[in-house]
Amino acid sequence: MIRYFVQLEYKGTNYSGFQKQKNTRNTVQAKLNKALSAVANHRVLTVCAGRTDSGVHATNQIVHFDTNSKRTLKSWINGTNRYLPDDISIKGVYKVENKLHARFDATSRTYKYLIRRSEQKIGLLSDSCLWIRKELNINLMNKACIHLLGEKDFTSFRASGCQAESAVRSIYEAYLKQKGPFIIFHIRANAFLLNMIRIIVGTLIQVGTKEISVPQFKRIIQSKKRSLAGKTVEPKGLYFYGPEYNTFQYEINECFIDELD
Repeated sequence: MIRYFVQLEYKGTNYSGFQKQKNTRNTVQAKLNKALSAVANHRVLTVCAGRTDSGVHATNQIVHFDTNSKRTLKSWINGTNRYLPDDISIKGVYKVENKLHARFDATSRTYKYLIRRSEQKIGLLSDSCLWIRKELNINLMNKACIHLLGEKDFTSFRASGCQAESAVRSIYEAYLKQKGPFIIFHIRANAFLLNMIRIIVGTLIQVGTKEISVPQFKRIIQSKKRSLAGKTVEPKGLYFYGPEYNTFQYEINECFIDELD
């Protein structure tokens, strides 16, 4: 049996998240499994590095699958892409050791959230970023980000439907950059809770509009109360930039956000 890592990008707008579900076939994983199975000539099951919710995009999702079918790496890429819809694309396939696991061996995961600030409603990129009309104070938001760093209990930024046993996570990087009307929130952690990033962004926006102060943001984390945090912002501005591994490296697939970051 051979294990492969697959690197793919997708636009999550039209899908009910990445993970395969019983009540719908309209997920990225269902489309990917079907396409890989057609190339392998047998049923293929994939395991992902990080599950993305409905409407969330990915530039470097990593999944693994096992097969006895012999294909060149180029054949896996071109053959699978032939069966995938236009908004899902395989960028790389890598043969790895059988013990390497896409999810459990990931040491960190990086996401970015894209905000477009403008007075008028946006047309282009309306399904790819969050539109904010109000002015945002980026300096205050970055001061609040400092309180996210380290190992903490992030119950305040956890959706009610989260099934994780513990809300403790380690955040390694968290900051915002602005270029013109675009604001990019960058965050890297060992793992994330359900809707965690979207709730953090919603709360940071409150800091940026001065609805709450930086000390209040810190106290929200310490309170471990979801009711004190901001709203869960829309998924359309969230991008999974991919995982990191100690024993596996891949060429990062960049997208238009990298021109802004």
